[in-house]
Amino acid sequence: MAKILVIEDELKILQIIEAYLKKEAYQVFTATDGLNGLEQARRISPDLIILDLMLPGLSGEQLLTEVRQISDVPVIILSAKTSEDQRIFGLNIGADDYLTKPFSPRELVARAQAQLRRVRVSNPAQTVNYSFNQGNLVIDPTKHEVYLDQKMINLTPTEFKILVLLSQAPGQVFTRNQLLERVQGYSFEGYDRTVDSHIKNLRQKIEVNPERPQYILTVFGVGYKFGGVRD
Repeated sequence: MAKILVIEDELKILQIIEAYLKKEAYQVFTATDGLNGLEQARRISPDLIILDLMLPGLSGEQLLTEVRQISDVPVIILSAKTSEDQRIFGLNIGADDYLTKPFSPRELVARAQAQLRRVRVSNPAQTVNYSFNQGNLVIDPTKHEVYLDQKMINLTPTEFKILVLLSQAPGQVFTRNQLLERVQGYSFEGYDRTVDSHIKNLRQKIEVNPERPQYILTVFGVGYKFGGVRD
């Protein structure tokens, strides 16, 4: 039974989310302020966090930054902050998805299920390490680890899934919608540009010069492809 931590200070919204998740047989933990939410995230090691940004005590942004120091647990931001800049900022600091208020509880559950499914679905017997550019970049899908020049790089679950997907088919071009659907499990109008934010973060972590990438390449007007050379 997956453990989901919901951190939301509006009690009515919290109760609705909790009811919908419990209906799907998830084990739900709740917090109504940032400090308690962070303490629970450390204590229970949830499989997924649903996080409001405007929290008392410790903001959602601060909480997410703290969580990313200790865990790569998938995080879905649920917020009344609706501008594109605010959504991109949330993704930039480590969120895997962003849903604005007002929201559909059914859509939130679907997004939660997609995140959990992609973290759990793996077949170690069929996975192998991927090494590129004479060992400069090494990806271990089984251990969920990435090494650049033999130094382990911390990626969020979404960043890792994008990297694995692209690296499994070097040279193949993926549109933003294809990446979103393959990685997140859905493709909603207006959300394809969130892929750009994940790509930007990924480049900052694995590229020597993010402005002149050698691994995550842009195909203008289309999408992205992987430029590494398999060893």
